[in-house]
Amino acid sequence: MGMTLLLGLFALGIIIGMPVAFALGLAALSAFFYEGLPHFVAFQRLSSGVGTFSLLAIPFFIFAGELMLHGGIANRLVQFATALVGSRRGGLGIVNVFSSMLFGGISGSAVADTSALGSILIPIMKKEGYRADYAVNVTVTSSIAGIMIPPSHNMILYAVAAGGGISISRLFMAGVVPGVLMCVLLGFAAWIVAVRHGYPSVPFPGWKVVGQTAIRALPGFFTAVIIVGGVLSGIFTVTESGAIGVAYALVVTALVYRELTWDGFITAVRQASKTTALVMILVGCAAAYGYMLAFYQVPEALAGFITSFTKNPTMILLLINVMLLVAGMVMDMAALILICTPIFLPLAVQFGMDPVQFGMVLMMNLGLGLCTPPVGSCLFVGCAIGGVKIEKAVLTIWPFYLAILLALALTTYVPAVSLTLPNLVFGN
Repeated sequence: MGMTLLLGLFALGIIIGMPVAFALGLAALSAFFYEGLPHFVAFQRLSSGVGTFSLLAIPFFIFAGELMLHGGIANRLVQFATALVGSRRGGLGIVNVFSSMLFGGISGSAVADTSALGSILIPIMKKEGYRADYAVNVTVTSSIAGIMIPPSHNMILYAVAAGGGISISRLFMAGVVPGVLMCVLLGFAAWIVAVRHGYPSVPFPGWKVVGQTAIRALPGFFTAVIIVGGVLSGIFTVTESGAIGVAYALVVTALVYRELTWDGFITAVRQASKTTALVMILVGCAAAYGYMLAFYQVPEALAGFITSFTKNPTMILLLINVMLLVAGMVMDMAALILICTPIFLPLAVQFGMDPVQFGMVLMMNLGLGLCTPPVGSCLFVGCAIGGVKIEKAVLTIWPFYLAILLALALTTYVPAVSLTLPNLVFGN
């Protein structure tokens, strides 16, 4: 009965539109009280969830990303990408993907990527003769690069949800190859669709222009280099790197580019504070919910349920992928990382998957969910910017879905895709 209460109240909260954090907290507290556990234990689990030191990096990463959004970095990255690859047929589609790959390493957020780059590129693509749904689909699907390419606060959430035994540095390195692979496949899909529809191309501006735009974009791009490089070199902890990244972003946007106004700074502070508060409330409530999942042995029950169908590792991993993809369609990504990691990670490890590799599989699946109704945050943002009906975007997004699914299959079944780079950097 207690497990039914735990799962049922959470499902009911999601169905009636309750914020995910509140649905998790209400379900967890109800189960605590039903089992007669001491009340202080419930609130102890809530507070301990946000007491992990590495979580301090999240507000810094989020704030650095907001400063990038309002300080001119996105515009310069788009200019560089346009100069470099914009001359191909359907070049603006490839520019969109390439810009997401660059900006994703700075913002670490798919929704931020969609909002920032979509506001710039979708109107330009429509003006140049591209269909609005094509512009939206390229922007939305390529924004998943922000989840995969470091630095990404989602990787910190995954490390915390996994019990803190996974190196964040390894996770950062593990995301590079799958993220770039996904962007390459998305760029190929964008080119094929562009050729099919006869979208325009523009003359190559010359390597001089490419060099000039690269130099202008370089100071902002170094924000990600400093954060990731500081962590990988061991000079800084993840939290320290985030703080230094914020300081550097302030210097670049305010003093080098001189585009960060006081109003922009206040907006960045407000948005970062709001996002951080939402994430931390979610982390605390998910910690209490996860405690009750473990109390009722839900991970073990799910493992038994899956293995009752098959014990073939290939099929097990396929079933895990399907479950994660379906879950990503109906719930916020951060919440799912915190809920799904303790449930699926032990099962994936049992069938031979490295925890770092599973982190990449988890994030790519849940990232695809950001492009899929009924929740689909990135899809909603992109459609709002492009003035496209969601149904129309969904009907024409399938070539880009196939590109991501191919990247997901390679990440799942070819461990070298995720593990080669971190093993080269840190050793086995």
